[in-house]
Amino acid sequence: MLALSTCWNSHRHTNGEDMLREIVDLGFQHVELSHGLNVSKMDGILKFAGRGEVRFTSLHNFCPQPVEVMSDSPDCFEFTSGRPEIRQRAVKMTLHTLEYAERLGAKRLVLHCGCVSPMRGFTKRLITAIMEGKFASKSYGEQKLGGVRQREEVSDAYIEALAETLKPVIEAATEKGIRLGIENRDSYEQLPSEREFPALLDRLGPACGYWHDFGHAQRKENMGFLEHRAWLAKIGPRAIGCHLHDARWPVEDHCVPFTGDIDYASLVPLLPKDIPFIIELHPKSEAAQIVAAADRWRKEFGDGIS
Repeated sequence: MLALSTCWNSHRHTNGEDMLREIVDLGFQHVELSHGLNVSKMDGILKFAGRGEVRFTSLHNFCPQPVEVMSDSPDCFEFTSGRPEIRQRAVKMTLHTLEYAERLGAKRLVLHCGCVSPMRGFTKRLITAIMEGKFASKSYGEQKLGGVRQREEVSDAYIEALAETLKPVIEAATEKGIRLGIENRDSYEQLPSEREFPALLDRLGPACGYWHDFGHAQRKENMGFLEHRAWLAKIGPRAIGCHLHDARWPVEDHCVPFTGDIDYASLVPLLPKDIPFIIELHPKSEAAQIVAAADRWRKEFGDGIS
């Protein structure tokens, strides 16, 4: 099924009903509630949902946004934080999001899983080097290889912390019949890496699946960390949902589909046919472009409304 994420328009609305009405009026029957939603919008969302005009594919953690966080920040509380109170807050807010998912009939919750904290800023430094024209240079290769080695030395401890911290979340999700989508991230220092993904999913169990973000994978390909199609051929069968947006060299993403460099025709067949494809766009994207992209997507890949 094809859906639209509220990350596109939530900032323009103070009322949840108006936010959802704008999306439905573009022709979407399915919506993902994204991170960054103020709790004040939830009453309107629940009222709109009660009229049966829209179905919710998923919620993106944290939803609603924690009240003490003043700006859209899905990584504000990390499951891998070295501070126990931060990990506990991440769990509490995720359980809160699960409660809303259950009330709204959403069967999936998208998770960001944290970061190898000593490496914060590593990907930004690589991007700076690329923008300076150093992508093919020896210095870029050495910088990237050094980061890979550093991460490999310490990543096991972070994976262990992640798996331990997620236990109450997995238990609650299982009870509610909600799948947890572990999203591939756009920065190398974020968890899990592509190497870590299969074993982590095995460890976390059937409540968890892979969540494929097209733009994130393309960014990593552009930076030399993976080959998008080969990665999806390996992990695609375990996907339970996707974030759909386009990307332009080297790292611009959240572009309207079919306006960038991603070869959807070679990638989409590698994914299950019955999962949601959620268009996740920059707020400046134009409504007419979104409608045109959705129409083209349905013609080329279908909609799979279910």
